[in-house]
Amino acid sequence: MEPRFPPALHQELKNRFAERYSTAQAVREHHGKDESPYDPMLPDAVVFVRTTQEIIELVHACEHYRVPLIPYGAGSSIEGHLLALQGGISIDMSQMNQVLAVNAEDLTATVQAGVTRKQLNQELKSSGLFFPIDPGADATLGGMTATRASGTNAVRYGTMRENVLGLTVVTAQGKVVQTSRRAKKSSAGYDLTRLFVGSEGTLGIITEVTVKLYPQPEAISGATVHFPTVADAVNTVITTIQLGIPIARAELLDSTTLRAINAYSKTQLPEQPTLFLEFHGSPASVEEQAQTVQQIAQEHQGAEFQWATQPEQRSKLWQARHDAYFAALQLKPGCRSVTTDVCVPISRLAEVIETTRQLLSGSSLPAPLFGHVGDGNFHCAILVDPNNAAELAEAERLNEAIVKTALEHDGTCTGEHGVGLHKMAFLAQEHGSDMLDLMRAIKQAFDPLGILNPGKIVSPA
Repeated sequence: MEPRFPPALHQELKNRFAERYSTAQAVREHHGKDESPYDPMLPDAVVFVRTTQEIIELVHACEHYRVPLIPYGAGSSIEGHLLALQGGISIDMSQMNQVLAVNAEDLTATVQAGVTRKQLNQELKSSGLFFPIDPGADATLGGMTATRASGTNAVRYGTMRENVLGLTVVTAQGKVVQTSRRAKKSSAGYDLTRLFVGSEGTLGIITEVTVKLYPQPEAISGATVHFPTVADAVNTVITTIQLGIPIARAELLDSTTLRAINAYSKTQLPEQPTLFLEFHGSPASVEEQAQTVQQIAQEHQGAEFQWATQPEQRSKLWQARHDAYFAALQLKPGCRSVTTDVCVPISRLAEVIETTRQLLSGSSLPAPLFGHVGDGNFHCAILVDPNNAAELAEAERLNEAIVKTALEHDGTCTGEHGVGLHKMAFLAQEHGSDMLDLMRAIKQAFDPLGILNPGKIVSPA
């Protein structure tokens, strides 16, 4: 089909990108939906880019005709980040997939934005280094940077905010900026790296990312332990963190989530509130950490510590955890998930989760609860029939109540998934109108024509 934007731009892009420019319905449909509860919103066209220079040319053309540009990574976002609210062009970054440099001595790597986390770690395999940020999905580094992602390792290694050292970004005017050099620290001017991290494609198009690397731990040990109640499991983690034990992963899965995982992944885990744990370090330190946490768990009624010390055992364990979202969807075939993403100070976590469970108990909608409780972040996958308006309204009511609870306990509406389209309404509650006005001013300064992923994070005043 012919796109809605001017025929001259259509012809210009067709001539420039040939088969890497598409207006085919199937291609547009693929780039116009994500894991959010929203209906698809299709771009008018898709361009598969390979270089920063190509993005510069694309931006110049779209700036001239005022056509929206929406960066697309792996399509795994769940807040409507990549939906084309105003049509325009989806920029598919998947062919920008080169690992440009590994500086092992400095513990850094520079990659194109389309490199995935698994691809990077495969490239690093023989170096004795690894990149720890693991959101579950095999997301691209550009997408992870744009949404300020984290994941199961965040309790020890932090999020993308702490692990991105510098960026190459194409601005809305088609200029290229490098936000930082590879030095470990700098006080030279505004910290534009941190401004673009989490900007969700609204301030610039990230084309290259320089990240921190870490030595592979000498020893790794994983474990599962189940509890009679969610509160017992959460209090085990709180005590562990407050004692300063450097645990690498601490994931909570409730009984509904375990039931879904067992059916989906063909596992036989006890269908009780369970912690998935992992310890990194020297053999002696790992053993000491594990023994201490085991004692803490026992004090909170934890039972049957199951150890996973071999790589294949740990891989199976964490694959089961990463399957939680898609396993949950199978509890209600044909459903979509309204996924909560609140994060609170660790001292308030047990209280907020208990309140959340009370809220969910009053609803007929299935809502498995799981998350990265080691840093106060948890999710509820509220499962709805996308064609049932009453269910959608109920899910949004629950989501709003959970966010309200988190904010009342000095938390945030989103710990890692970002704002996108779905959480825009909560920003005023969290930050206040003056902060939103400042965000709008930043957006206006960086993108005065409003062509970069319009309609996301903050709406125009």
